[in-house]
Amino acid sequence: MDRDQDQEGARRAGERLVAAHSSEDPFAAAFKATRMPMIITDPNQHDNPIIFCNGAFERLTGYSNEELIGRNCRILQGAETNRETVAVVRDALANGRGVSVDILNYRKDGSAFWNALFISPVWDQQGRIIYFFASQLDFTNIRSREADLASARHQAEEAVKDRTNDLHAALAAKTLLIHEVDHRVRNNLLTMASIVKMQLRLTKDHGQQNALMSVLNRIEAISTVQRKLFTTNDVTRFDLGDFAYELVLDLRGAVKRDDIRLTLDISPAYVPAAKASPLALIVNELVGDALRRGIRDSGGDIHVVVKHSNGRLLLRVEDISEPVTPDEVSAELSRLLLERSALQVGATIERKCEGRHTTVDVTLRIEI
Repeated sequence: MDRDQDQEGARRAGERLVAAHSSEDPFAAAFKATRMPMIITDPNQHDNPIIFCNGAFERLTGYSNEELIGRNCRILQGAETNRETVAVVRDALANGRGVSVDILNYRKDGSAFWNALFISPVWDQQGRIIYFFASQLDFTNIRSREADLASARHQAEEAVKDRTNDLHAALAAKTLLIHEVDHRVRNNLLTMASIVKMQLRLTKDHGQQNALMSVLNRIEAISTVQRKLFTTNDVTRFDLGDFAYELVLDLRGAVKRDDIRLTLDISPAYVPAAKASPLALIVNELVGDALRRGIRDSGGDIHVVVKHSNGRLLLRVEDISEPVTPDEVSAELSRLLLERSALQVGATIERKCEGRHTTVDVTLRIEI
């Protein structure tokens, strides 16, 4: 009986509202004809019932006008309707505020739809709220597309994650293999160096000693390259400047001659790892050749330059010393190593000799 009374009160309130607007009223006509679902509720009646709805709202919800009038909008709520969203709407109505939410509602047949709900209070001239006006927009298809996109994005992210894990595993395996190869290469180089050192200790001939020492220097230069390549995080490139600095000081220290004066102009110069060994041999040959020219009673000056700028690498070794007649075999070997290493990396060699002053420039394009 109470339900019938509530429905009757809501119906009369709706009739009064319609009667207040003539059939020619453009607002009333638009309200009835619009394809947007709309309702009006009366907060001054028990439970704020629906007192008027248009045909679009009936088509959206599946309820008839008779079934809707006198009912609260919670008729559209269901099992999956978010309770927090409902509380937001309830609080706004209780405090006379407009509200806009996205809420999961249910039709009469139980099917769910996503409802973009907009509610606004309507005041009379005395500032009292006499109605709440609500419009709805079914955006289920948009929400479904968003869900599909989110699912696709999640699947893509998972695929990327799996692929990244595979790549990390492959990289770890590759790194392990590289370090194993490096370990073996360095062991072989150390074995070769040990053999040469043993031969050096047993050799009494001064010329043979010099030859063995030059071989040892070259082996140790390549060993240094291996050590530096695989003690850095990036095994794809090699700092030739750092290598040259260390090598030059080691070579000068090995001859134990303070009268060989050394000046350095060396900057970081990264080169691809594949070019590290031939470039290291080039530096070794240039500096070794300059040192051999400087080993005289009067010593000499050696200036070493390593610079990488605008994709161009410059290796320059200048020395000022009294001319020395070189050992022909050693000089020829050094020349061949220098030329073949330069050919291997695509470098050009330019040599200038003016009295006591010798300058050798090695240049090449380096893109890294």
